[in-house]
Amino acid sequence: MFAMGENVLITGGAGFIGSHVADALLAKGHRVRVLDCLHPQVHGPSQKRPEYLSRDVELIIGDVRDRAAVEKACRGIDVVYHFAALVGVGQSMYRIEDYTSVNNVGTSVLMEVLAQRPPRRVIVASSMSIYGEGLYERVDGSIVPGQSRSLAQLERRDWELRDARGNVLVPVATHEDKIPALESVYALSKYDQERMSLIIGRAYGIPTVALRFFNVYGPRQALSNPYTGVLAIFSSRLLNDKAPMIFEDGKQRRDFVSVHDVAQACVLAMEREQAVDSAINVGSGNAYTVSEIAARVADAVGKRVDPEITGQYRKGDIRHCVADIALARKTLGYEPRVSLEAGLRELAGWLEGKSAKDAVLEAKAELSARGLTL
Repeated sequence: MFAMGENVLITGGAGFIGSHVADALLAKGHRVRVLDCLHPQVHGPSQKRPEYLSRDVELIIGDVRDRAAVEKACRGIDVVYHFAALVGVGQSMYRIEDYTSVNNVGTSVLMEVLAQRPPRRVIVASSMSIYGEGLYERVDGSIVPGQSRSLAQLERRDWELRDARGNVLVPVATHEDKIPALESVYALSKYDQERMSLIIGRAYGIPTVALRFFNVYGPRQALSNPYTGVLAIFSSRLLNDKAPMIFEDGKQRRDFVSVHDVAQACVLAMEREQAVDSAINVGSGNAYTVSEIAARVADAVGKRVDPEITGQYRKGDIRHCVADIALARKTLGYEPRVSLEAGLRELAGWLEGKSAKDAVLEAKAELSARGLTL
């Protein structure tokens, strides 16, 4: 059992999710250290300590690939949360070396250090992206894993998944038993982080939990990073009085979960023995279309701006994926507490007075120039 006053390390802990987890751990009476390189794409060119990061957090500025920095950060640590990663499906498809180096190699450096000094628990941030397409239901009621759509189908702008007879498949909640189907370099790297952590955990007797985050939103997201979460991207566009841009037809379904619920799950993963040696979904369990989310964000921030539906496909994207959170309820005692309405109100309040560099068109042009959109 974990008592108050554990020494906890969060790699990547100066970022969006990590800083909220730090707050939740401090509120529980734990001591928190963060290792973060303060990447300029996330934290801006000044790379200063974020104002939102609690002064009670010890910050070590360093790269997770730097063994000396990792060894320093791990000294005297009881629990490790491994969140350090480059994030973004689209960017991962052309910054292949960077994503592989930070996410895969960075994890290997951390795991080698932890193998020599085993902590009492490791919690690693995985991602819903490892599923590729989620689970689907046929017209006869049987459940099947979604398969990648062919380029010919996408070129016809026929967006939905279909069975062999051409019937549209209906998306259903995706549970952890679905076999991963990796559609992007980002997904590949997150699966590598998850599996490497669990493998080393089993080999060295380190109780390890992998949490598969779905679409996380809330205060502190990097508004000027065009490869961050979709709600932050939409918010950035709206702050600049521009329409949110949506690929395909906007009817793709996702699971959006408040960062406060994610932080709750992260703390529970440290406390609950039932979670050890598992990969567990963390989402809201609710499905929303991307177009619906764009409209609701606009309403929340008081902007009457309709989204722009591009009708384009971005290579590496999937159609539908929503979390089945039954395992999180069973093993973690997790229950989402923040409704979408309440979460968007909080986000809108945080956005007041904020400014953001709108780099969405620049990012879209980058993808197009490399042939990564159809």
